[in-house]
Amino acid sequence: MRVLRFHDLAQEDSLRLEFEGAFDHQSALERELEPFLQALEAYAGEWMPDVVRGKRQRKYGNAAILKALEEERGDKRTIIGLYRTKWPALDMTLRLWFPPRPDGLDVSLEVQPLSVFAKEECSRDFVDMVRAWASRYPVSYAAAHSMADKELAKFPSFGRDKAVWHRDGFDKVYELCWLNVFGPRLVETVGRERMLSTPAHLVEQLPNGSILLVLRPTPADFASDEARQIQARAHVHLLPDLDLPTVLRTLRERSDALAPVEPRFYPDLAPLLLRTLDRSAVHERQRRIAELNTWRPPEPEEWLPAGATLPSDVENPERAREYYGDLAEHLVALLHSEVPSVFEETPESLTDVDFYFWREEFPKSRLREAIEEHAVPAIGAYLGEVLVRNLGGRWIPRRKLEEVQVLVGNRAWLPFVRAQRYMRSCQALLDYSLTQLYREAERHRA
Repeated sequence: MRVLRFHDLAQEDSLRLEFEGAFDHQSALERELEPFLQALEAYAGEWMPDVVRGKRQRKYGNAAILKALEEERGDKRTIIGLYRTKWPALDMTLRLWFPPRPDGLDVSLEVQPLSVFAKEECSRDFVDMVRAWASRYPVSYAAAHSMADKELAKFPSFGRDKAVWHRDGFDKVYELCWLNVFGPRLVETVGRERMLSTPAHLVEQLPNGSILLVLRPTPADFASDEARQIQARAHVHLLPDLDLPTVLRTLRERSDALAPVEPRFYPDLAPLLLRTLDRSAVHERQRRIAELNTWRPPEPEEWLPAGATLPSDVENPERAREYYGDLAEHLVALLHSEVPSVFEETPESLTDVDFYFWREEFPKSRLREAIEEHAVPAIGAYLGEVLVRNLGGRWIPRRKLEEVQVLVGNRAWLPFVRAQRYMRSCQALLDYSLTQLYREAERHRA
């Protein structure tokens, strides 16, 4: 069973729930978990987990969950994952804490995409599930909201120093999410009557004294101006010392940061830049698109006019060309498992190579000596071979690699010089990409 993992999927926003509840470890675990699992199975619907992962992966079921929890049991806690093999994707973690820590049942749950919850029925079911959990496993605070917006709000530290955050936890209302459960302590800090009169879609007192507060029928439109106004008014109602225009301005700024930006990338590098976006966090994606829309790489300078080419100065040009081929094979050997297209020596394989080195942060994750001695010659030779194979280029061998040229049309390109600049830094992988030099050579081959 191959589960859907978020890092393998296109970056999209998701609904994220954090739930920290209490349970009785002295009772039979099966009996303690029964209400939790019943609520999950009754209300999850289309995002219901179908895989349980402990020491190994099993098909979802109560017996599988109990077995996985038993396998992962440590002195203080046990932890398992629940996932899906089909869309929508689910990343869910269940943690049980044991003495000497206070007994705890913690759930972190993320469903991608957030648009699953554009349907009111699905959102109502989610609220019903959290209500059932919070009624049975009392919490100090629980919240469900857009993952991207939570990141912008710096949830759960809210900008506090790490030590302060761990010491104080959710000691007051720092932020309002789409769904909130306030435990009795938080309710008393605000005032029960004030909290129950919050202007929101749903405000409900639970049997254990907690209060469930839901801002809107669905979380999917959290960034709309209407939703932001409701969020701001509810927050200021709970904390009257806050200034409504200031709170609303902050929320609108977060919405602006998440507003879709159309990619208008430099055409030669658009396929490469689009792939780099998938490595950006969801809440940073639109800002990154805007940055890349204005970014332009330097014009390639690694060339000589055809009339100024350096003549070959080697005794055996054919042997030199074979050597360049051997160097290129070193790159193929290095990358073939991660970049299968490297065998093909095409323009597309250059883009795949560019992305691999960028993704791996190769210039700073490898020893500089190894890069200069092995990677740069192999990359330069591979780039030259692609120019020869696809553009009818011709090697002009030289004793010094930095003087070796590939003649294409009216220009002689210096692939080893390009490779050296390319490997200077992670940003240089984009500024001096192999893809861009190839496209420039392609335009000047006639």
